[in-house]
Amino acid sequence: MPGYMKRAVVFDFGGVIAEEGFREGLKAIARANGLDEVVFFEGARDLIYQTGYVTGTSDEETYWQAVRLRFGLDESDENLREQILKRFVVRPEMLSFASDLQKRGHTTGLLTDQTDWLYQLDREDGAGILMHFQFVFNSYDLHMSKRDKGLFRYVEQTLKTAPEDILFVDDNPDNIQMAAQRGWKAVLFWDYKTLKEEVVGFTTND
Repeated sequence: MPGYMKRAVVFDFGGVIAEEGFREGLKAIARANGLDEVVFFEGARDLIYQTGYVTGTSDEETYWQAVRLRFGLDESDENLREQILKRFVVRPEMLSFASDLQKRGHTTGLLTDQTDWLYQLDREDGAGILMHFQFVFNSYDLHMSKRDKGLFRYVEQTLKTAPEDILFVDDNPDNIQMAAQRGWKAVLFWDYKTLKEEVVGFTTND
């Protein structure tokens, strides 16, 4: 495709670049309150979309209030948030891998359904997370999530990269399917070693 760059690698955040803090944090909240982990996680996950917090059309207070009302919690926003953020443990090898890809001339991006928590995590890490990526596509800023087909098209246009030249790494099979439907090379994340083999094969096939 004329004028298009090649070989972009786009990473999910939670579950790939860092441990999956949202899911594990919600499960911890459920356990502490004597709630079923699966029921609470699925309900709280759905509410972050339904309230619009994950797409930046409402705020954190609105989200947690909806969670409290549905599940009868009385914990503060601060306490609930802390249970989640402390479980987003960044994987240094993944940040190094993204930086190495850039040094080799490949485009790197972060594509994540996150809220403004992403920027709090970056600040707490000493601004050491987002600097490893040339592009950051956060649902909170874009008012679109990975449930929207338009988000994948937006990423292609912003990267100026053809779909078949984008490799997307995510730990959610539904997101992998959405990307694959757009023609992206989509890889379900299992571990760093397996991912590295997939990415090296993709980026050296120019």
